[in-house]
Amino acid sequence: MPPTLASLVHHSALKLGVRAGEQHLDTPVRWAHVSELADPVPYMEGGELLLITALKLDAEDPEAMSRYVKRLVDAGVVGLGFAVGVNYDDVPEALVKAAKDEGLPLLAVPPRTPFIAISKAVSAAIAAEQYKAVTSGFAAQRELTKQALNAGPEGVLAVLAAQIDGWAALYDASGAVVATAPEWAGRRAARLTGEVERLRERPAPASAVVESGSDDRVELHSIGTGRRPRAALAVGTAATLGTAERYALHSAIALLTLTTERSRALYAAEQRIGAAVLRMLLAGEPDHARAVAGDLYGALLDAPFRMVIADAASSPSGGTALAQSTGTGAQPAGTAALLAEAVTGAGGPGAGPLPVLADVVESAAARSGEALLVVPDGQRLVLLAVDGGAAAEACLQYAEALEATRGEGASSSEEGLVIGFSAPAGPIAAVSAYKQAEQALSVARRRGRVLVEHEDVATGSVLPLLGDDAVRAFADGLLRALRDHDATGRGDLVRSLRAWLSRHGQWDAAAADLGVHRHTLRYRMRRVEEILGRSLDDPDVRMELWLALKATGT
Repeated sequence: MPPTLASLVHHSALKLGVRAGEQHLDTPVRWAHVSELADPVPYMEGGELLLITALKLDAEDPEAMSRYVKRLVDAGVVGLGFAVGVNYDDVPEALVKAAKDEGLPLLAVPPRTPFIAISKAVSAAIAAEQYKAVTSGFAAQRELTKQALNAGPEGVLAVLAAQIDGWAALYDASGAVVATAPEWAGRRAARLTGEVERLRERPAPASAVVESGSDDRVELHSIGTGRRPRAALAVGTAATLGTAERYALHSAIALLTLTTERSRALYAAEQRIGAAVLRMLLAGEPDHARAVAGDLYGALLDAPFRMVIADAASSPSGGTALAQSTGTGAQPAGTAALLAEAVTGAGGPGAGPLPVLADVVESAAARSGEALLVVPDGQRLVLLAVDGGAAAEACLQYAEALEATRGEGASSSEEGLVIGFSAPAGPIAAVSAYKQAEQALSVARRRGRVLVEHEDVATGSVLPLLGDDAVRAFADGLLRALRDHDATGRGDLVRSLRAWLSRHGQWDAAAADLGVHRHTLRYRMRRVEEILGRSLDDPDVRMELWLALKATGT
C-alpha cells in the first residue's frame, strides 16, 4: 500500500513525534514537500506532507496559525512536519492547538532528521509500491497468457476476475453474454446489454464507465481492431482499479482480442502482445518477455536481433516520392518490387513513410518465414528484427531508396523519415539496444541522413558531435559566468580552468603552463567553484566543463 503518515512515524530512522491529529495517521501521503512560504497553498495539489521550519511564520500567533492550518486543510494537505530546534526550540503551542482544532496531523521533526530524509522515505515507499504493482502486473500477464492458450476466453475471464477482485463478462458482437466469471455475475452482466450496444456504435477501441444498478463500479471495453468491435468486456469492482489491476485488465483485453478475432484482426492482437514483450524487455524483464512471447516471438528472442526506431516527420510526400523512385536502377536487387508492393498495397499511394516501412519489412519477414516485432509508438515505429535477416536487410534497402529520392541538401527531418539501428543484441541487452537506436536516430537527424547504424556512431571521435547548436548553447550558458568574471579584468579563470583540466588536475604542471604560482592557480580554481556553485572534485562536473570548453573552442 502507499506510504501513510503512520508508516513515517513508525520509521525507525526518522524519529518523528506526533503532536496533533493522531486519529488521521492512516492517511496516504502522495509526496513530501518543503515550503517556507507564508501561503504555500497555490503550489499544493493535495495529499502532501508539508515540511516547514516556520522561517516566515509567526508560529506563536494563535490567529495566524489558525488561518494558516485551515488553508492547508482546505487545500488537501494531509500532514505538517515542523523542524524542532531551527527557528523554534519546540513546536509552538499556537500551532499545536490550530492543528488539533482542524484535525491536521502535526509531526515534530527532531534536529538530527533532515527534511531530505523524510522526502527520501516517502519517495522510496512510493517507488516500492509502483514496483510491486508492475511485478504483480507481469505475473498477471503470464497467468492470463497461459489461460488464453489452455482454456480460451473463459480461462482469461476467471484469472482477470481474481486479479481485480471483482467480476468479468464477455459479450459477442450482438451484445449477448458469452461467458462470465464468477458464474454468479451472469445477472449483473445481462443488465448491461444496452450499454454494450451503445459502445458498439463508437469507433474501436472504446471504453466507458457505466451504471450497473448495483454498488459495483463497472467498466466496458470494446474488443476488436476493426471499425466496429467484434466483442466487449465488462469488469465490475468495488473501487477504482489500481495500477496492477489495470495492467491485468489491459493484458486481458489484448488476449481476448487474440482469441476472439480471426484473419485480418489477428495482426492487431499480435501487435499488442509484441508491445507487451517490448515493454518487458525495456523494463529489464527478459524472462517475463519470453514467457509472454511464446511461439509468436520466441524465435526472435532466441537469436541476436537489431532494435530499430523509425521516426516520421510530417511529410505528405513521403509515400508519393517513394512510389516514384521504385523503378530506378539504383536500388539493390529485389528492393524495387518490395517498395512498389508496399506503396500500392494496403497503405496505398501517398501513404505515410511509417506504414510503408512497416509493409516493406513485414513483407520481407513473411517471405523468409522469420519472426518480426513491430510496435507503433505515436509518430514512431519500433522494430525488433533478426540480425542479418530479410526484414533488417529490407529496412536498409528501403532507407537507401528513400535517400535517393531526396534533393541535394535536403534534411531528413524536413522530408519524412529517420531511422536508427542498434548493434546486434539479445533480450538481456534490450535496454542498451534501445538507447543505441535512439542515439543513432539522433545522429541521423542531425546529419540529414535517412538511416544511421550504431556501429557508425560508435567509431571515431565524439568531438564532432559537439557541433550541435543545443550543445553549444549549453556550453555557452555553463561558461558565461566565468567569462563575465574575466571580462572585468579580475582574473583569467577560463584559461586557468582549461590548463588545469588538460593537466588532469596536476597543480604544478598546470601552473607552469600558465606561468603562475600553484597557489595562485588553487585560488583561481576555488573562485571557479564559488562562481559556478559546483565542486571540481566531481568527475561529472569536470567532464561537462571540459566538453563545454571544447564545444566553444575556448
